[in-house]
Amino acid sequence: MTAPASDRFAAPRPTPKPGVMDIAAYVGGKSKIEGVAHPLKLSSNENILGSSEHAKAAYRNAVDRMHVYPDGKGAALRAAIAERYRLEVERITLGDGSDEIFALLNQVYLEPGDNIVQGEHGFAAYAIGARACQGEVRFAKEPGQRVSVEEIVKCVDERTRLVFIANPANPTGTWLTGEEIRALHAALPPSVILVLDGAYAEFCSDPRFEDGLDLARTAENVVVTRTFSKIHGLAALRVGWAYAPAGIIDPLERIRPPFNTSIPAQEAAIAALADVEFQARSLALVEQWRPWLAQQIGGLGLEVTPSAANFVLVNFPAAPGKTALEAEAFLASKGILVRAVANYGLPNAIRITVGLEEHNRRVVDLLGEFVGAKA
Repeated sequence: MTAPASDRFAAPRPTPKPGVMDIAAYVGGKSKIEGVAHPLKLSSNENILGSSEHAKAAYRNAVDRMHVYPDGKGAALRAAIAERYRLEVERITLGDGSDEIFALLNQVYLEPGDNIVQGEHGFAAYAIGARACQGEVRFAKEPGQRVSVEEIVKCVDERTRLVFIANPANPTGTWLTGEEIRALHAALPPSVILVLDGAYAEFCSDPRFEDGLDLARTAENVVVTRTFSKIHGLAALRVGWAYAPAGIIDPLERIRPPFNTSIPAQEAAIAALADVEFQARSLALVEQWRPWLAQQIGGLGLEVTPSAANFVLVNFPAAPGKTALEAEAFLASKGILVRAVANYGLPNAIRITVGLEEHNRRVVDLLGEFVGAKA
């Protein structure tokens, strides 16, 4: 526990403000297996095809400007995003990944005692940012591992400032229809900001899905965030963006670090955005192998949560010898990294990124071996 503010002045060493040391640090997907030089990493929902060749070339072409500060406003990238999605460029802000934008929103809108609302299995970055601002985090129940409009609204009160919804969601892959998102927005007080995290939006092609940009065009309290980490394959470069009303963008810009996206990152992102062929191949791979994985793993007697992202969530029994953690360890012993998600309130599940054909077939074969050995 952190010392009360009244005791911090007399403390023998610097002391964090209350609540900081109670925050559970973010834990990403595993990237190493002891004794395995090059494990197959299906733990972090990265693009298995890598990155656009055009984006790589743009990154390399920036090397001679490493001594120069980037454009603090990212004007060229913001213009490219605005043209692609038919948005007003002045209503776009850039982030060091969309994670930074979540943190900035919390900083701008939360005072101690205010709260945010998110689904019980929602992305950990939302809660970390809120607690760093001494805000309360309210977790709405997710029946069937799916965000519920009714349960979200139940958690909202006069101290709620932000509602965070990932659509499609991580780590479940479930999603809300455009009609449900609009119903949620209509049920919120106008002072509450609805944040729609679209990190996986490109992977959902169901006609009932809406990315939220049209809603954000006219609503005063909707923010849509996107990332270049997933379908564009630029996770290492940390580039995210948000589209919001001017009344939200202005305060965000006042506290946003001025050089939070680098020259190579900005230029690679512009090139990636223009490479529609790479995006199409990335989506086609997921649309082919995501249902195949769900069908094949389901055929092993394991429950697979319906997903609209570039991963599947596999649910295991809690019986000893058949658990999710044991399945994760078994796959690791064979050189494959997947993600256990107990820290998201799902102790009986693992998340598996959609891979190439040979990866997906290998995972299914090994899960069949695991299930068969434990039968």
